[in-house]
Amino acid sequence: MSADHREEAASGERSVQAAAPAGRFRAFLARSGLLLALILLFVVLAATAPNFLSARNILNVLRQVSFVGIIACGMTMALIGAEVDLSVGSVVALTSSLLGVLSQKLGWPLGPAIAAVIVEATLVGVFAGWIRIRWDIPGLIVTIALMLSLRGMAYVLTNAFPIPITNDSFAFLGSGDILGVPFPAILFLMTMALFGFISSRTVYGRSVYAVGGNAEATRLSGIPVNRVRVMIFATTGLLSAVAGVLLTSRLSSGYAGVGVGWEFDVISAVIIGGTSLFGGEGSMFGTLLGVLFIGLLGNGMVLLGVNPYLQQVARGVIILLAVLLSALQRPRTSA
Repeated sequence: MSADHREEAASGERSVQAAAPAGRFRAFLARSGLLLALILLFVVLAATAPNFLSARNILNVLRQVSFVGIIACGMTMALIGAEVDLSVGSVVALTSSLLGVLSQKLGWPLGPAIAAVIVEATLVGVFAGWIRIRWDIPGLIVTIALMLSLRGMAYVLTNAFPIPITNDSFAFLGSGDILGVPFPAILFLMTMALFGFISSRTVYGRSVYAVGGNAEATRLSGIPVNRVRVMIFATTGLLSAVAGVLLTSRLSSGYAGVGVGWEFDVISAVIIGGTSLFGGEGSMFGTLLGVLFIGLLGNGMVLLGVNPYLQQVARGVIILLAVLLSALQRPRTSA
């Protein structure tokens, strides 16, 4: 490495380190505001939405947000690394469909079938990352292409019909509970804790922040940027498969129509949680708050009888506001 490159890398590293306290302060303010908004939303719904405070409804909300929340852990890492994966909903659909085909039509035992679909989805993520770095195509474009093609493959596999899967042990994954707490919610919190540790306490996690903050300076400092990017997409694929398995268990069938629009719910929750759309900033705790906010809002609109089309309008407005908030929090650079 030449002296000029070493100086540039050191300068980039110093600028990232200098920006870190300000970034953490902005993230703290964003999480504090979101926490207050979440509490206010809970209070309003408790006062206005019928049966909102019932144990059955609260547990149902926890179960429902868990599917999106597991994927949101991977999407948080992706956005911190200045990447995005729009194929997650289609990966869920392909996972569900392929699991139904393998276990019911081809007679595979459920254990190997589950392992196979998780490996398949992870390899899809690796493929997306490889395309991203091999031809320097934006991840947004690569995953849009995968979003369309994977959904189509799911419909081809199932001929657009659900494939029933009847197995009590398998049904527990999506519908069971431990000490009254839904199993998917427990798995979601464990996943959130794991990725919270990975993002803040491991070399890989710090590398993701560095790549999202300044990819060129990170490359010059010796960190394998391309490897980090491939791992990011592999992670979103793996976690999408896990969510797909849980949802298939919940529905007791493999179906190509699941996961429609999930990519937007996931991204909304992550950005609302304070993760920057432009990379380099974010936390798993913020994502947890964002997932809960999106889940409570959706549940409240259903209980209040809000028109389904108006619910779509509300979701679109939330996405726009989340993106605007991320843009407003972005550090401004002089021309």
